[in-house]
Amino acid sequence: MRTIAGKAAAALAAVLAAVLIAPQPASAATQLIANGTFTTGTSGWKQIDKATMTAESGRMRVTVGTGATKPWEAMVATTSAITLTPGRSYTLSFDAYATTAFRAVTTVQYLATPSTNQSLAQDVNLTTSSRRYSFPFVATATADPRAEVTFQVGGSGGTPTVRFDNVSLMETQSTRPTALYVSNQSNPARWVAANAGDSRAQAIGSNIANKPIFAWFGGWFTDITLAVDTYVGAAQAQDRLPMLVAYNIPNRDACAGHSGGGAGDKDAYHAWINEFARAIGNRHAIVVLEPDAVAAAECVKPENGGPAGQYAMLADATQVLKAQAPNAWVYLDAGNATWHTADETARRLGLAGIANTRGFSLNVSNYITTADTEAYAVQVRNRLSATYGAKPYVIDTSRNGNGPYVDSTPGDNWCNPPKRKLGVPPAKQSTGAEYVLWVKVPGDSDGPCGIAPTIPAGTFSPDLAMALINGNP
Repeated sequence: MRTIAGKAAAALAAVLAAVLIAPQPASAATQLIANGTFTTGTSGWKQIDKATMTAESGRMRVTVGTGATKPWEAMVATTSAITLTPGRSYTLSFDAYATTAFRAVTTVQYLATPSTNQSLAQDVNLTTSSRRYSFPFVATATADPRAEVTFQVGGSGGTPTVRFDNVSLMETQSTRPTALYVSNQSNPARWVAANAGDSRAQAIGSNIANKPIFAWFGGWFTDITLAVDTYVGAAQAQDRLPMLVAYNIPNRDACAGHSGGGAGDKDAYHAWINEFARAIGNRHAIVVLEPDAVAAAECVKPENGGPAGQYAMLADATQVLKAQAPNAWVYLDAGNATWHTADETARRLGLAGIANTRGFSLNVSNYITTADTEAYAVQVRNRLSATYGAKPYVIDTSRNGNGPYVDSTPGDNWCNPPKRKLGVPPAKQSTGAEYVLWVKVPGDSDGPCGIAPTIPAGTFSPDLAMALINGNP
């Protein structure tokens, strides 16, 4: 393998950094917290009544004194006035944990009338492990828009110590961003950043890593609020549209099995999708909901709830997203153009809650041409229209540049087949599909199969990436 020596590697790294990290546009959301990371102290915050505040290891440490019988009798608050716009949407996010579990309170309240005019007054169930909390709210009407953020930690009956970090308050964009978000934390981008001296880095950086690619979210994140809020907040800070895949339904990948797993049962999934949706909150986003779950419902065994149980969980998820993430455009995944007839797919989408979503997605992680997928999508949309209206659709073009692979074993031709190629880059469309998107991360394995016989599902392989760039194994 040819490598790039010293200066050349450094130069490549600089070029890729410039490509992957877009400059912040003038319309980006402004961070309203003057000091939310506490790396240099607690400036911008004040301690009130029976709370003692200090900086410790890059966090704000708040110790509750004796006698704080009410939450507000031990609190910290921002010192600089934060100007809110009544009627506008905001999101307050932060990390926190305490020496003992108890219920604290956070508020965003107007300085002139702090106890009677609070845009946000939210209980915070603190635990002994750090968690991300994310709360959307709408600023209430007021004559004086100057506000403060408070953390009220009294009233526990004891003297706990609470630590806060990464406090963020940003306004939701009043108009939906038109540009898609390019994350420097995608699997290809992180591989390029870590392997600037590799001969493949430049090609992967310029053909894949600098494109807007979906981020996938499932049970592998121990704190889903942290994962989602961090990703969506980063997009919001650049006035870009974040793109998320929710992929945690029980009995996931029921037909194939390579990506098996998911939440333990329907109750666990309901709790997970609630947390996922609340972490998006009132911010703008695109969500593809549970790839293959509709198309694979008949593979769910009766002891696991069968198809009816699968559709019920999906319908519940669509309702949760509609309620908790109202500005997210949710596309319920419909499989691909060769899996079921258009009539059958439309029937399944109806059972799975298509009424609650913006539309449906097709060809996720598959290779069928855009033209063939478009023709099928129109058929599905026409079947749906009488009951649900003309639902928009999106198409995954991440790997369909050469169309599907065909050989004598069609049953496994979906799994890392050879001689596939990148499709057209993600973009909003003026006709046909609402978007063409890269939902599947190019270079991420489908499982230990095909031309990547030892690479687990979801693991990035530079060799797979290069095969898609070059259109050969």
